[in-house]
Amino acid sequence: MSTSPIARAVAIALLTTTLPALANQPAEDVDAQDRVNVLDRVVVSASTSRMPESESSMPNTITVIDREQLKQQLAVTQDLSQVLANLIPSFTPSRQKMTNAGETLRGRKPLYLVDGMPQSTPLREGGRDGHTIDPAMIERIEVIHGANALQGLGASGGIINIITKRAPSKDGEVFHDVTLGASTALPSESDGSSWRAAYLFGTRQGDFDIVGGMSLADEGLYYDAEGRSIAVSDVQGDLMDARSRGLFLKTGWRLDDDRRLQLNLQNYQLESHNGYHTVNGNAAQGVLATSARGGSNQDGPYNHSRSASLDYTDRALAGGYLQAQAYFVDFSALYGGSNWGDFWGDGRDLNWIDQSQNRSEKTGAKLGWSRGVGDNGRITLGLDWSRDTTWQAMVRSGLDWVPETTYTAISPFVQGEWRIGESWLLSGGLRHERGKLSVDDFTTLPSYNGGQFVQGGTRESSETLPNIGLVWEASDALKLYASYSEGYTVADIGRVLRAINTPDERVENLVDLTPVVSDNREVGMDYDDGRWSTHLAYYESLSKLGSRLAYDSVTQTYNVVRERTEIQGIEGNLAFRPNDATRVGVLFAFTRGEYDSNGDGTVDSDLPGINVSPDRIGAFWEQQWRDGFSTRLQANQARDRAFDRRGVQVASFDGYTTLDASTRFALPMGQLSVGIENLTNRQYVTYYSQSTPRNDTYTAGRGRTLTLGWNHRF
Repeated sequence: MSTSPIARAVAIALLTTTLPALANQPAEDVDAQDRVNVLDRVVVSASTSRMPESESSMPNTITVIDREQLKQQLAVTQDLSQVLANLIPSFTPSRQKMTNAGETLRGRKPLYLVDGMPQSTPLREGGRDGHTIDPAMIERIEVIHGANALQGLGASGGIINIITKRAPSKDGEVFHDVTLGASTALPSESDGSSWRAAYLFGTRQGDFDIVGGMSLADEGLYYDAEGRSIAVSDVQGDLMDARSRGLFLKTGWRLDDDRRLQLNLQNYQLESHNGYHTVNGNAAQGVLATSARGGSNQDGPYNHSRSASLDYTDRALAGGYLQAQAYFVDFSALYGGSNWGDFWGDGRDLNWIDQSQNRSEKTGAKLGWSRGVGDNGRITLGLDWSRDTTWQAMVRSGLDWVPETTYTAISPFVQGEWRIGESWLLSGGLRHERGKLSVDDFTTLPSYNGGQFVQGGTRESSETLPNIGLVWEASDALKLYASYSEGYTVADIGRVLRAINTPDERVENLVDLTPVVSDNREVGMDYDDGRWSTHLAYYESLSKLGSRLAYDSVTQTYNVVRERTEIQGIEGNLAFRPNDATRVGVLFAFTRGEYDSNGDGTVDSDLPGINVSPDRIGAFWEQQWRDGFSTRLQANQARDRAFDRRGVQVASFDGYTTLDASTRFALPMGQLSVGIENLTNRQYVTYYSQSTPRNDTYTAGRGRTLTLGWNHRF
């Protein structure tokens, strides 16, 4: 990239000015209590890292959103995308919709997991993987920033692993958790109220443990700061005017001191009430889209995710640690109806209304065995197998928009780490991804130039994906690292197949089905002495044959364009704890993405907003006023951005700043939380709406919203 030297210079300058000040801070500036409470290891679960007892020595940016942080954020919003955006500035601001298309991490799509089970559908990226579990069932969220091949296909922007609730740790302990909540626009609107309820039960009895629960929620209509209803997303689906139901069960059996077997079952449904429709705005004139009563004659959009996994661990197999998982995920997503015009191409119906449904069935197994090597090393050997069958069908016509497509992969890997002296840690590994894509003969929809017959077939791919990293633990508080890794995914094969509009195509000849391999470099630092904590990282991500979504105004759909892409950025945070009761901090991310628009091998245009997030700055103040009474105030700013194509501006974004506040205090029974989203009632148009302007999706963000919650464990 043309700006790469500048970005590197900024990163180096920040590192060189910040590190000496932190590294040379006298120990006596930190009181004894703070020194006792210093957490010098951030533990990431093996289901995320693929390494047992993985620690903060990993040469990557890692964010662990723990139970306390989740409680703070859920006091304000139940939108998991917004929770991620509030705490991870390199994550795109939430669209506040059922769809999370356009929400990226470091400019690329992350891979969503729930307890290690993949939720994303890369073969036909439908944008629904961010809403497959109720927040009440979540213990914490672990995020590895940046593309890597640890989990195989799909993690081009990183890994977001949602960890579910766990059973009590003490034998004989039993708990019952009851959570109730409600929210409303301020000023209140008759159809703007929402409610939710959840119940969780957990116990540990001898060698058996169990945790399970259920949740119900109903969301009203959203309103902007000027009191106008926000437009529902008729086609892609919405979080508002919707209801959800969740069931969750996790039970474990300790076979002996070293071996454990665990079964995990989940079922989650999120579906629209279909009570409203969109009144188009005018993006060019700044007129916002709104909602009006009366849904469509078709079924409302929905998400339905069912999953099961069986996990087995053995801490003493041949002197090492074995972790194994078999999983099955059945995911379906229904989209709203659209007017296809002369769908059949023969004039029989010039206003054909139809809707589509994505289906994806994933079966897989993960196996890893790790053991120490000498006094200073560890090696992990593993083998993954996965099979993903995905298709997209039209509901009314019964035709396939995307034919049944199956991707089968077998992937051995080796990962190792070696401690050099007291301060250095070298890590590295290889993953060999061997995949086979199978597509039957099919005919595209009639609206695509009368329907084109495409000869099916198979395409095989093979990639060996390395990673290497070096960590220098300069002191107990200071760590510096550098890493290189390669990520691997596919370029939304469904969009490629359904958009074929030329005769006599063959699947085996389609270059757009070539996998996306990205090269990722990162250098960073972490510092934490109990009072001051900071993280700073500079990263680059390059793909010689990347994937970009481009809007087709004729078909009103996004198509995949394959071209060179380059992304670079800086992200970081700084927090200060002046005393045990107070914590303040700032967080930021600056990202730039470009692509090669004319195929000459050099990037020359800005990646559009659906592909890359804006620059963002956030700040927070947490205060523990007394036992059982705490507050949090947080601000988030998305900064202005212009989008150029070979020097000509094609879109722009006017930034905005929002402020949220929350408080939690203990009652004689349970705990009450009060949250206010958009405290100052700032009127703003969402990032997606501005950067990807369309009359039906040109919407404002939520205005001031009050949320009340009550939780009690007994």
